[in-house]
Amino acid sequence: MNDTVVVEVTDVLEAQQAAWNAGDVEAFMARGYQESPELTFLSGGDWTRGYAPVLARYRRNYVEGDRRMGRLAFADLEVEPLGRHHALARGRWALDLGGGEGPSGLFTLVLREIDGRWRIVHDHTSSAAD
Repeated sequence: MNDTVVVEVTDVLEAQQAAWNAGDVEAFMARGYQESPELTFLSGGDWTRGYAPVLARYRRNYVEGDRRMGRLAFADLEVEPLGRHHALARGRWALDLGGGEGPSGLFTLVLREIDGRWRIVHDHTSSAAD
């Protein structure tokens, strides 16, 4: 079971990365996050609760106006099963906004298997600037 969980959670994060790199923030959210008002996202000293507010935060920070999504890369990914239907994922993220420069940092995710699909229910992301 543990190897299966690692593969399935890694697949979710790879699908998110592909959606981000295709410039599709809605697919990025839909492929990874639980669509629920209970979703929690902590980053940059802010606590955002709920799928719609987290999506709005991503749009505001990376899509609206002259913002750019860039190219997302995950590294040093570790997935740890936490029982039958939960897992912890942690690793590094980096955005290349052109010329190899952009923000980067660490993340810790709590995922839950819901109806046979792994979904992020809690995301704590920091940046190197935090």
